[in-house]
Amino acid sequence: MKILVAIKRVVDYNVKVRVKADESDVDIGNVKMSMNPFDEIAVEEAVRLKEAGKASEVVAVSIGVKQCEETLRTALAMGIDRAIHIETDEKLQPLAVAKLLKAVADKEQPQLFLLGKQAIDDDANQTAQMLSALMKVSQGTFASKIELNSDEVLVTREIDGGQEEVALTLPAVISVDLRLNEPRYIKLPNIMQAKKKPLEKKTVVELGVDISSRLIQLKVTEPPERKAGIKVADVSELVDKLHHEAKVI
Repeated sequence: MKILVAIKRVVDYNVKVRVKADESDVDIGNVKMSMNPFDEIAVEEAVRLKEAGKASEVVAVSIGVKQCEETLRTALAMGIDRAIHIETDEKLQPLAVAKLLKAVADKEQPQLFLLGKQAIDDDANQTAQMLSALMKVSQGTFASKIELNSDEVLVTREIDGGQEEVALTLPAVISVDLRLNEPRYIKLPNIMQAKKKPLEKKTVVELGVDISSRLIQLKVTEPPERKAGIKVADVSELVDKLHHEAKVI
């Protein structure tokens, strides 16, 4: 069984992002970049499934600028067998990413495709669902537990009311949530070994995918500052202020 894992290079979650002066986008110049945390969980799960004898090969794929190679090397150091880099300088929207991932899947023919439930830069939470639709396969989103069998995969999903268990026929696309696992600490020997693992390069033209934008980004702005809170003496005063000042009840 082959598992394909999609990973994205994003601004590190510890970095406080700033908006460009012209409000065209977020300024990522000279800031630390790293693997999207949700994708890191997907990588960890894929490696664990291989270590458990459930998969024969795990492959990572990333789409973006040349520096995505660094992110892929991190995945290789975690235990991924080989990597595929689709190099492009274009800013891609979820549909374009899903189309490119489908093109890779058509060639690789994975039985399981793992992704993070969302990227922490755009928070779109769309790629996995779009990929499932394009591939016409089963999907399980927000997975907090995955049990892989020979012909199906059992997924425990995080939902508003608690948890939901679904059984998916293979092949399937699964997006993972935070509580699925805790990614391993990468040791130096593994980092050195990752440099020798295969990393294949592809282009958008080679894959024959239309990555034209369907949406126009008008501007990016900082969120408005919150007003300072106040303390109230009792519940009666709280209800009075919510009713007369905040006007929410």
